[in-house]
Amino acid sequence: MATTYVQEVSIALLATGTAAMKNGDGKTTIYTVPADKKATITQVVIRQPTVSLAGGTNYNIGDGANADTWRIAINLSGMTGTNDYMVVTNNLAVISAVFDAGDEFGIKPVTGATADAEAEIDVYGREFDA
Repeated sequence: MATTYVQEVSIALLATGTAAMKNGDGKTTIYTVPADKKATITQVVIRQPTVSLAGGTNYNIGDGANADTWRIAINLSGMTGTNDYMVVTNNLAVISAVFDAGDEFGIKPVTGATADAEAEIDVYGREFDA
């Protein structure tokens, strides 16, 4: 009998990382789909910015160089406190692609915060055999 991992039977925390959130920062990869797996991402929690994310009106989340394959143009400018968080979900009315082994899922500021900022990013979803 094959071993079943929690990620294969339920939605789980797949990865947590710290992302650069300032305008002009590049993409930060938070989660890489393991070899021989595929993944569906159901939500991303952006939390505890180091400073206000004022001015951060456009963030992309996903894979590829521009992180533009899951959700785009997420406005985080209202996250002005260091205890703030925002949940970005996989809206059921929106079709999303399954991520393949090796895909690098992350966040990229397109119009990021005006201050030098970082935030914790939690990626939730489900892994399954490719």
